[in-house]
Amino acid sequence: MEHKGINLTLKVWRQQNTAATGEFATYKVNDISQEMSFLEMFDVLNEQLIHEDKEPIAFDHDCREGICGMCSMYIDGKPHGPWQANTTCQLHMRAFNDGDTITVEPWRAQAFPVLKDLVVDRTAFDRIIQAGGYVSVNTGNAVDGNSLPINKNDADASFAAAMCIGCGACVAACKNSSAMLFLSAKVSHLALLPQGEPERQSRVIDMVAQMDKEGFGACTNTGACEATCPKEISLVNIARLNKEYLLAGLTSSH
Repeated sequence: MEHKGINLTLKVWRQQNTAATGEFATYKVNDISQEMSFLEMFDVLNEQLIHEDKEPIAFDHDCREGICGMCSMYIDGKPHGPWQANTTCQLHMRAFNDGDTITVEPWRAQAFPVLKDLVVDRTAFDRIIQAGGYVSVNTGNAVDGNSLPINKNDADASFAAAMCIGCGACVAACKNSSAMLFLSAKVSHLALLPQGEPERQSRVIDMVAQMDKEGFGACTNTGACEATCPKEISLVNIARLNKEYLLAGLTSSH
């Protein structure tokens, strides 16, 4: 049996560039299959706009598999939309009903300026990583995993933190536009492993300094970041970051 598509009203933020004043524009899309992804629905809308000699909506995407963090849309008041532990590209139109009005915005944060429409500049995250989110010591050739014993609880916690894809949903959800969940995940996954030990103190000091320089807000532990994170990064990592930063300040000559 063939299922009839749904008809939707989209209120989409349009902004020509960072300096311009943006506004919402309203569009109608009809006969949308509920098996489409949200981004496929946007592809249909853009084809419709091009056919009408109108400028298509700019939005970010890459893998469309939920692993790159590019598809940053604020949908009906929630980063990445209504589904839990989900990226925009994995959101499907069966999450919506015929006749729905869907509001789509870019991330709203001073540190993520809008480049155009739904595209924001998230290079602030890249600069935080460049400040210390890496291992630079010479570890030699790859060795057998069993040759470097790691406590299972530490390994599990490290892998869980490393799941962060740097999409910025935590910043978009936070009332203060804090990047603490992102930063804590990046610090935690290295601090928990012996490979990250040599630079453990300088890493956390340098990365926190860069985060502050980028203009992100302070963390007040409301938990909005954890609730909207597509990879369900835990607030426990923020507690670990605070501990790492305190110990580094007490013991480091950096």
